[in-house]
Amino acid sequence: MAGRFSAHAFIIGLVAFLSACAADQTGSVLTPATIRVPEQAPKTTGRVRIGDDADHSKLVASFGGEYRAPAAHKLLTEVTERLVRASERPDEAYAVTLLDSPVVNAFALPSGRLYVTRGLLALATDTSEVAAVLAHEIAHVTLRHATARSEMALRSQLVSRVVADVLNDPVTGAQLENQSKFTLARFSREQEFEADTSGVRVLAQAGYDPFGASRFLEALNRTMALKTGNGNAAEPDMLATHPATTERIALVTRAARRIGAPGLGVDERARYLAAIDGLAYGDNPGDGMVRGRRFLHPGLRIAFEVPDAFAIENTRNAVLGTTPEGSRRLLFDQVEASADRGLEEVLRATWNDAIDSTSVENRIIGGHPTVTALSKGKDWTFRLAAIRVGETTYRMIMAAKGATDPDPAFRRWVESLRPIEPEEAASLKPAHLRIVIAAPGDTVESFSRRMVAPDRATDRFLVLNGLERGASVKPGQSYKLIVE
Repeated sequence: MAGRFSAHAFIIGLVAFLSACAADQTGSVLTPATIRVPEQAPKTTGRVRIGDDADHSKLVASFGGEYRAPAAHKLLTEVTERLVRASERPDEAYAVTLLDSPVVNAFALPSGRLYVTRGLLALATDTSEVAAVLAHEIAHVTLRHATARSEMALRSQLVSRVVADVLNDPVTGAQLENQSKFTLARFSREQEFEADTSGVRVLAQAGYDPFGASRFLEALNRTMALKTGNGNAAEPDMLATHPATTERIALVTRAARRIGAPGLGVDERARYLAAIDGLAYGDNPGDGMVRGRRFLHPGLRIAFEVPDAFAIENTRNAVLGTTPEGSRRLLFDQVEASADRGLEEVLRATWNDAIDSTSVENRIIGGHPTVTALSKGKDWTFRLAAIRVGETTYRMIMAAKGATDPDPAFRRWVESLRPIEPEEAASLKPAHLRIVIAAPGDTVESFSRRMVAPDRATDRFLVLNGLERGASVKPGQSYKLIVE
């Protein structure tokens, strides 16, 4: 990730990476009837948009490309067709694309293109849960939510521009623009509630268990708690376009109860697990892999190990990490810098805040030229490093809340950076899901020990299989394991 980077941006970026679906917690849950698009809003195009093929290609590329899993894709297509027949617009056509990404995500284009990541399929435990996600995305399309958001956004931009340029009042124009961001975010959250309510209704009408929606959102919330490392999902963002997951769970649970008691409709668990057996899990080795506290990138031929207590995640542009209480954070990324450019210059050019000149140190670590430095902010203290491995330059940043200098842990982390030998790179295999049938004597603990998990294997086994802490496995029932 090239470009200048500030202490503020560093902290905001790490918070964003840990954020779950979030909302303004002070507002009340609005009913679908409260959603209104201003009459003065400029009108945008309808369901079919020019350039949709280009949007599709960009989206697929940004999520790692299309993932080939014929059985899983067949299931997604059949579920979608069943949901559409039960929807308010049964004549509309949809196409589902499975994305090669470990993140848990699903979204839709107004044209009817639906997208589901393999990370989402790995988290779901039965067909009704995936059907709930698809029903939610179909609702966005049938309710024309993207068009409504575009109209409101265009109107907000128009008002701000008129005030700033035509009326020559840039201050008021900026205030209106800032207010419009909150308005648009709240509007988007209201749409999410409406899509949730509509999705549960269609889910039940299609014959699926309507409580599949709440089960999946519960699993999502537990997954986010695993990421934070402290058992709690991340704090909400006032400008988040999605409500807090806990709010959504309450909403879809109420909607399902209005339809009937648990047990109504099918979940098709066995069919679902059979369809995802062998599904890739976690990072693609070509994009780098997290193994506990280690990060390995066969393509770049590098590896490092983070200090104790840090949990790390490999994102598209950087490796990010945090301790459970959030008082220490780290970032590793690659920066664009020519081989003849000084490493101190690279650090200063990619860090907006003040660097303590007396702290700058030129070193050789593992045979690689390295420059380290200290930067102190109002609330955080940062240690920075620029390291040149061959012709590639990397940054390593560690932050500690308050005035505490994270230097001891930072140095251990930086000194752990090492090259990966070709033999080791070739031996790294992607993890995948294996569906196993519990035998007498199998337990949560014995299954967890068979898991190749980045951390907290028992908790991950429970979440992946929709089990609460203290639950037991049942002989004869199928379960998901993460294996190599």
